[in-house]
Amino acid sequence: MHRRFMLWTLTLALSGGAYEAAAQGRGRGKGPDNPKSEAQPSPAKSSGFGADEVRIIREWFSNSANLKGLPPGLAKREQLPPGLQRQLAKNGKLPPGLEKRIQPLPRELELKLPRLPDGRKRIVIAGNVILLEERTATIVDILQNIF
Repeated sequence: MHRRFMLWTLTLALSGGAYEAAAQGRGRGKGPDNPKSEAQPSPAKSSGFGADEVRIIREWFSNSANLKGLPPGLAKREQLPPGLQRQLAKNGKLPPGLEKRIQPLPRELELKLPRLPDGRKRIVIAGNVILLEERTATIVDILQNIF
């Protein structure tokens, strides 16, 4: 009797451990008990254009008086070919060959916006305002079809 009780207890203990191991899965430690699995905002989301920045940029470009003094590259309402336009995606890379079309954000507008961290810049390409990581040419955030 005592032997059966011990065998039953051992079986129960082992099956509970096996259940726990199966429930944990084969993931990389991302579970509710693991503090590393807490949802953390990605750097791109937390450091992209803020709501105030978007509002300021859209209002500035919607004012036709601001568009009159722009350099020729910005004043034209040029469009990128559809393939290149699709490549301009958040967290993507700046497509090769677009460097010559890059225009800095107008100085008057840049002064109204918060200062960027070193290594980032705001640029304009064919009606899109892009927040760019200069070193890697990674698009941190993009506002498409601003004007």
